[in-house]
Amino acid sequence: MTASLLAITDLYCERDDRVLFENLSLQLNQGQIVHLVGKNGSGKTSLLRILSGLYHSYEGSVKYLGQDISHVRNEYNKALLYIAHNVSVKGALTVRENLDWYSKIQPQLDSDMIQDAITSVGLNDFDDVLCHHLSAGQKRRVNLARLYMLPVSAFENSLWILDEPYTAIDVEGVASLENHLQGYVSEGGAVILTTHQFMHRTEAVVKINLDELGT
Repeated sequence: MTASLLAITDLYCERDDRVLFENLSLQLNQGQIVHLVGKNGSGKTSLLRILSGLYHSYEGSVKYLGQDISHVRNEYNKALLYIAHNVSVKGALTVRENLDWYSKIQPQLDSDMIQDAITSVGLNDFDDVLCHHLSAGQKRRVNLARLYMLPVSAFENSLWILDEPYTAIDVEGVASLENHLQGYVSEGGAVILTTHQFMHRTEAVVKINLDELGT
């Protein structure tokens, strides 16, 4: 029996003496998009940070292909692309320079795909513009361009964790990203994301309400 891409078992997390969630168990498989929903403060971002290996104050287990993520850290990091809610672009660098910088700190990204990524997120006329001149939505697109820098050959068993990726993106940009996510999971990848926006493309999407888990 093939192990789930990501298996979360009996997860418990508290913050500031408040339990965010307990007895939380879920599985994420290849070809699947898990859409996490829940009220503000329900622990969505904390859960994504745990799954990304950035937050360690929890109990329970998180396994990648049947092995605890702490035991396969290097393998998991190569398979993982985490895009946080906060836009992490360097204002003193151009769009292209930011993406080149990303490719150096995230070796799963292919720097040869930078131009195609810029085109895919609609920033063709801004590739040499310093990012501090960009709007909030354009900066978000720079962040999301990383999703277009992973070769199809690397999709299988890879995982994208996205915290509010549609924030500040216009309707056309949201539709384009939804199409890209569907294409990605159809080639063996998996996505877990949060968004307050309605998702129009629902193929492969499983919605999980964090408020209803672990009760």
